[in-house]
Amino acid sequence: MNFSFWPPLLVVDVEGNGTNPPDLVEVAALPVRERRPDTSTAGAWLTRPRRPVTPFAARVHGLTNQRLEKEPGWAEIADQVHTILGTSWICAHNAHVDYKVLSAHLPLWQPAGVLDTLRLAKATYPGLGKYSLDALIEHVAPDLSAAPAERHRATFDAYATAQLLIAMANRFENWDQLVAAAVPPGLPGAPEPEQEPTLW
Repeated sequence: MNFSFWPPLLVVDVEGNGTNPPDLVEVAALPVRERRPDTSTAGAWLTRPRRPVTPFAARVHGLTNQRLEKEPGWAEIADQVHTILGTSWICAHNAHVDYKVLSAHLPLWQPAGVLDTLRLAKATYPGLGKYSLDALIEHVAPDLSAAPAERHRATFDAYATAQLLIAMANRFENWDQLVAAAVPPGLPGAPEPEQEPTLW
């Protein structure tokens, strides 16, 4: 895989407050450049949700209502997040979730395409059994020594997802093959289905 032909791409991860639909409490956007995650230009935001964080969500990511009470509301950071995301491709694990939540919070945002490392892993490692982020970290054993924060925080999960993406991308010859394997149907960037030939 020649990474120099990749379009601008950001690995994203979001954490929510546990409600349905969720309010965001953390967003991370990590560029992948020259075959590595570029933490020097990454974006990471904590935000105070409109509705309280549920006890379950707080146990998962550790972001309590007390921890977030002095963070900016979403309206204060939305433009910053939108600016960094721009029209780049994004990648996430179980990407339709992150894409749906970000789209709800940024109604004018439209990425060039959406790669899903969950879908990509099923194509890359058939028969693995489990394709959770934890299962893939255990299977691939990427170098996470430079990952910020800890598991279930957006910055850590984006870094881990980026390393998994890079590892799996090496098994494909080019960007088009990667897209065919990694973009879920119906999401931006999905290849157009081949048309049946007709007589006319």
